[in-house]
Amino acid sequence: MIKHESPPSLRKAIAHAEQALEAGRAEQAERLLRSALTPRPRAGAAAHGTHTAEGLEARGMLAACWRMRGRYRHAELLLSATLAAAESVTGASSPTVAWLCNQAGILGKYTGDFDIAEVRYLRALEIYQEAFGPVHDTVAMVCHNLGGLAHARGDAQAGEPWAARAVQIRTRLHGAGHLLTALDTAAWAALLDGCGRPEEAEHCLRKALAVFHDVHGPDHHDVAVTLHNLAALEHRRGELRAAVLHYADALRLKERLLGPDHPDLAPTLANTAALSEAQGDTAHAQALYGRVIHLLHHRVHATHPTLTSARAALARLAATPDERTPR
Repeated sequence: MIKHESPPSLRKAIAHAEQALEAGRAEQAERLLRSALTPRPRAGAAAHGTHTAEGLEARGMLAACWRMRGRYRHAELLLSATLAAAESVTGASSPTVAWLCNQAGILGKYTGDFDIAEVRYLRALEIYQEAFGPVHDTVAMVCHNLGGLAHARGDAQAGEPWAARAVQIRTRLHGAGHLLTALDTAAWAALLDGCGRPEEAEHCLRKALAVFHDVHGPDHHDVAVTLHNLAALEHRRGELRAAVLHYADALRLKERLLGPDHPDLAPTLANTAALSEAQGDTAHAQALYGRVIHLLHHRVHATHPTLTSARAALARLAATPDERTPR
């Protein structure tokens, strides 16, 4: 196998793109990566670094940019090709392959291809544990994602141990107040709530939210997701006034950061629709469910739970005469 060294321009682009992605600026990261990956005149792939681990990472990061911007099909095609190339260039058990498998798992969770996502995650976990041992940031990352996948499937009992393990690893490596620990703590909270442990869940959410505000300020996607999860907890408790406010804050923030047509708005819209229905405002609920379907139907698998539940709810409301008035 001929190994090529990545040019400094590619390594620099990756570093800057990572910073942009961490700040939630996927469009900026995409521009940086596309520019770095575009072949220069009279320069082949070797000279451009696309056959190096860094070049493969850059392609995987570009796919992540597309996922974050809601371009799931583009991301899927690029990840599939990049993973196959990485297996040939770096070996089937390399950290590069593990990283790409993790990215494919994340995408599968968003599109509703849950079985494929699980296979990718478990392969990544096996590679990382063999390479770095059981207490490593990469292992925590995949444990976090396996917990999130179980949550997306509606199986909190299966996901909670994965999320708890991620928090344990991050706390051991970085301490309780670190951003990575906070991200894992927030994800763990959603699973704790699903396991019937709402007090622990709320404590974790508020603890994570404080870290996000300190690190990012109030206008960040991590803040929006945590507000959504706090609203969901309040919703299940019957604290509807508080839930309405937190759902609204989460939705406004997502719309400002991602735009009004991003599929990541769908969970917040769906939960707000269910809350509106519970309060008797069926017209508003129907409008919101319709928006969920519009955002997801051409982007995710037909069996995606958010899409199927929105379709079922809209059909149910359409078949039921509205004899109620909003309270």
